[in-house]
Amino acid sequence: MSEALPLPFPAPAAPPRRTAILATDAARTHPGHVRATNEDAYVARPDVGLWAVADGMGGHDGGEWASGVIAEKLAEAPLSGDLESDCDRVAEAVAKANRLIRERARSRAAPIGSTVVTLLLSGARYAVFWAGDSRAYRVRGGELVQLTRDHTQVQERVDRGLMTADEARGHPMAHVLTRAVGVDEEPALAYAEGEVRPGDRFLLCSDGLHGCVSPREIYEALRLGPPAATCDSLMELCLARGAPDNVTVIAAACSKAAQA
Repeated sequence: MSEALPLPFPAPAAPPRRTAILATDAARTHPGHVRATNEDAYVARPDVGLWAVADGMGGHDGGEWASGVIAEKLAEAPLSGDLESDCDRVAEAVAKANRLIRERARSRAAPIGSTVVTLLLSGARYAVFWAGDSRAYRVRGGELVQLTRDHTQVQERVDRGLMTADEARGHPMAHVLTRAVGVDEEPALAYAEGEVRPGDRFLLCSDGLHGCVSPREIYEALRLGPPAATCDSLMELCLARGAPDNVTVIAAACSKAAQA
């Protein structure tokens, strides 16, 4: 019986098996009880793990168009399932929308823009991009975490210690943005990423939602029931409280499918 000869170099390790995370999702949007039109737009592409909410500003013929352009470009983005390359594709899609929005704003000689928040899920990782005050949340193990940080003048004052978080809630200047798509030559997107675990629940929303419901109420709705029930519950709360702004919410619940 022949003996195996030692290899001159260590044998390559087998590639790690990737945990595939699947997500069920639901989305709802409503103009609210005060606004005549809905300047929110959203994208839901669970087949490639992409969700987004955009909240336009600039009036009906500006804000509604701006958020729609962002949603259109994100819906067209060619995603591969590789988180790093897909992050590049998302950033490119938002940059394309940014250029189109700025061109229209120049032709109108009037400001147009939109917030955006996106969630990417790939394998067992997530990535979030955002500009403005549309938010992303995650519930895990009985804890609600806000994954984004508002780009507003009031939040900047909180960050600098000039105002408390309690004072910021309901402040009349709370919705004055410091970042938005279409405002600068290049979109100033913030970014966060992390691990996805089975049982994680994510929520994206415009400020029409988080301006009407508390973090505790978001937590309770997100941790109980399927995504459709989460969206219905939160939308009903907003509408019952007058819904002074457009409201958009997307919920996604994650489960481990297999290892690849």
